[in-house]
Amino acid sequence: MTLPRRARAKTMVLPESLCFHSGMSFAPPPPPNLSGDEPFEGLHASVIDFWRFAMSDLRTNNVRGYLAEFLVAQAVGSVTRRVEWDPWDVTAPNGTRIEVKSSGYLQAWTQQKLSTPIYRVAAAYGWDSSAGAWSVEQTFNADVYVFALQTAKSHEEYDPLQVEQWMFYVANRKAVEAQAGARMGLVTLARVCGEAVSYDGLRHAIAAAAGGEPHQ
Repeated sequence: MTLPRRARAKTMVLPESLCFHSGMSFAPPPPPNLSGDEPFEGLHASVIDFWRFAMSDLRTNNVRGYLAEFLVAQAVGSVTRRVEWDPWDVTAPNGTRIEVKSSGYLQAWTQQKLSTPIYRVAAAYGWDSSAGAWSVEQTFNADVYVFALQTAKSHEEYDPLQVEQWMFYVANRKAVEAQAGARMGLVTLARVCGEAVSYDGLRHAIAAAAGGEPHQ
């Protein structure tokens, strides 16, 4: 498969199942819903053993991002699964497209000082996994943007499973577009999004940013 020139710079390797060979496409079937109990063939281990190996530390940057997306999905009652290459992260039951960015003060490694939460959203080419193609133009692909902040400032208090340790800044696409891809700290986020909300207020904040009432 030959990607447009603009896509090559941002794409290292396409998933093999999405590559085209001699005009043929190889579309993967929907993934199964794994419980974790499924055993590996030829190995004394199950899927949950792999999950423990790969994703037990919820503080790492990539897994913290997955966790933030999961919290947003739970807040809006999303029933769809995360798709790695989708142009946005969460789809609400009413069709609202949500992009999630996460940050925090603490990292999974030794720090000399607390991290400064910084967020950035820029227009991007969207990947259509069903068609195996990039969008023609760079756009802001979500309706609502959620900037999630893990607020713990000491490892003694840091508990990834405590939802109350998260705060969320929520904005609509128009407000984010106006920033033109600029890096945003918490002061800028407060100006763009308004006051941060706790998890309990997240669903209503997303609905308000989308211009409608929460989906029942």
